[in-house]
Amino acid sequence: MDTIFALATAPGRAAIAVLRLSGPGSREMLAGLCGRLPTPRQASLRRLRDAKGAVLDEALVLWLPGPASYTGEDSAELHLHGGAAVVEGVGAALVALGARPAEAGEFTRRAVLNGRMDLTAAEGVIDLIEAETATQRRQALRLAGGGLAALSASWSDRLADLLARQEALIEFEDEGLPGALEREVAAGIEALAGEMAARLAGDVGGERVREGLSIAILGPPNAGKSSLLNALVGREAAIVSARAGTTRDVVEVRMVLAGLPVVLADTAGLREAADEVEAEGVRRALGRGEEADLVLALLPCDAPPDPATLALLARRPCLVVASKADFGGAGSGGMPAGGLAVSARTGAGMDELRRALEAEVARLAPGAGETLLARPRHRAAIRDALGWLAEASKAPLPELRADALREALRALGRLTGRVGAEEILDRVFAEFCIGK
Repeated sequence: MDTIFALATAPGRAAIAVLRLSGPGSREMLAGLCGRLPTPRQASLRRLRDAKGAVLDEALVLWLPGPASYTGEDSAELHLHGGAAVVEGVGAALVALGARPAEAGEFTRRAVLNGRMDLTAAEGVIDLIEAETATQRRQALRLAGGGLAALSASWSDRLADLLARQEALIEFEDEGLPGALEREVAAGIEALAGEMAARLAGDVGGERVREGLSIAILGPPNAGKSSLLNALVGREAAIVSARAGTTRDVVEVRMVLAGLPVVLADTAGLREAADEVEAEGVRRALGRGEEADLVLALLPCDAPPDPATLALLARRPCLVVASKADFGGAGSGGMPAGGLAVSARTGAGMDELRRALEAEVARLAPGAGETLLARPRHRAAIRDALGWLAEASKAPLPELRADALREALRALGRLTGRVGAEEILDRVFAEFCIGK
């Protein structure tokens, strides 16, 4: 296997740049750069030189012999001065010694292949790197810390025990094994399937925590959608004008609500379009409303209830907002029960709206930060295992029941990468940055 290297810190001007090295040639390459190897896992100040003896930098060097390293291989870290010339010079010296630049996620991929972590823990690592909020951080730490792997291992152990008993019933069919054993296998399958199904139904919201939520603001032209977006995010993110139809395309702004990242979208006003451009804006607004996790439907208080917005309320649940509450008027009288009256201009009702939004976000992502099923493939693997357990329960022959139990075990193995890892490794590690 090649010896690889990469920056573990962000590129650009900085006080320190950390360069990581991993692979079978790490020992010789590190010795080639700094001469005598430092004591393992003890930072030492060394003068780094290239093959011609030219000084490249004076750096802190860590020698991390495998298998007790992040990748499970011989590894090293070079804590360099952060100048581009220093980093380029040390990189060129490593290439001359036989190393190559690492690909995205290659360090963590090697850790998985060398048994230092399972696939779910690797996914937790990338989620931790990308976490924007404390809630995302907590969920990523649970995943990276092996929470889902431990749960999967518990289920797999029970499945393996059930399979062993079923195989015994087949192998020793003529030995007069007690009938209670077959009943125990059937009861074990039912209990395990019930536990897995309960986890699948109860452990929800993890994907929304990781990916964030989308909220679309919809309503008629001049309903105050752009003003409301600006008031919620606390800055002039969207153009505000008294002229109807100012917003033609979707304007997106990121913010944090209830500890979760949210994309708030201002959209074109819903009405009969006057031209092709406005018609496209209305089409995109309706499309964003269909895709959004939550819709804020605005009914302005200075106008009668808008038919297009009322039709939207009939199609899907929305959080109804009576905008321009400082104007009063007919609109608020036609607002559905439970709507919130707000004024983006005066701030009236905005605190109540923020609390309502946070409550909706919490409802959409229950148990935020405490879930383990953070990706679609996690749920898919468990659903596949449940399907095979159902097949095992109704199998007419002992051999078919054993086959179904083996397939259930294989499905759980895909969860942690123990089975069929190559099928999903490329997809998982494509998300990683260089150097991790």
